[in-house]
Amino acid sequence: MTAQPTRQLGTDGPRVPVVGLGLMGMSEFYGKGDDAASEQVINEALDAGVRLLDTADMYGRGHNERLVGRVLADRRDDAVLATKFAIVREGDTRRIDTSPEYVRRAVDASLHRLGIDRIDLYYMHRWDGVTPIEDTVGAMAELVAAGKVAQLGLSEIGPDLLRRANAVHPIAAAQMELSLWSQDVLHNGLLDTARELGTTLVAYSPLGRGFLTGAIAGLDTLAPDDFRRSNPRFADGALDANLPLLAEVRRVAQAHDATSAQVALAWVLAQGDNVVAIPGTKRSKYLRDNIGAAQLRLTDAELSALTGAFDGKATGERYVRAGMPNQG
Repeated sequence: MTAQPTRQLGTDGPRVPVVGLGLMGMSEFYGKGDDAASEQVINEALDAGVRLLDTADMYGRGHNERLVGRVLADRRDDAVLATKFAIVREGDTRRIDTSPEYVRRAVDASLHRLGIDRIDLYYMHRWDGVTPIEDTVGAMAELVAAGKVAQLGLSEIGPDLLRRANAVHPIAAAQMELSLWSQDVLHNGLLDTARELGTTLVAYSPLGRGFLTGAIAGLDTLAPDDFRRSNPRFADGALDANLPLLAEVRRVAQAHDATSAQVALAWVLAQGDNVVAIPGTKRSKYLRDNIGAAQLRLTDAELSALTGAFDGKATGERYVRAGMPNQG
């Protein structure tokens, strides 16, 4: 397999291949997981040159961190490992805590589950809207000074919050939803601000939670416990309303003898030289497909046509209203 092009994390971090691997679905949200199969896919990803692995303490209530920790026990140097804190799960409820006290507790718990002594990239998963971002990032900066964390990141934030945070400590990465049907960061100034500050934009859900692959023809193809069954862009007829959007993706894919997923990923990577993507998958076939997207070059006309086919046209919000992040 041809080596992927690489991009730098932040202004002084490691260079990573442009397509990484999101691990969330290996623990929950997308149907039942299989630890042995997931560990195999992570190993295959590392064997293929993928470096950026993305997890979080809330995925599977710690299960996801333990899963990747087992794989990295024998190959820690092969990965740039990112994890996150802030979403606290209590029974069936969730709350956000970005207080300095919680930052300090959360990092030690993650290090223990991961079985490592330093996290390469540590994100604030969501902002609680109460704690001054300067206090949160100040506490995170203490972790860098203590050697527990190498670089800092923020997820689901706006440009003003990014500027305030970066004034306290360099923010290497902003993890944001970016895909053909979620183009908010192209319009709200976040991508431009990240580029100005030397912050890498890490695109999560670059395949639109699987929609952009073209493989989801109806809700009956999803597992009974798949969270997409209640997601506003899939539920209550929204999926059927959104399916016609895929026509342009299929047209471009056919022109390049590529898959729809590869076209969707190539579009994300073309949004800037400070963008990398972390599509998630539990299957080797899709892993190889995603990695192949790094070699696909779309023309300016194709990029423009794809942007216009989706921008502002998706039916449904990207999250249920109660779960919409507070971006500051």
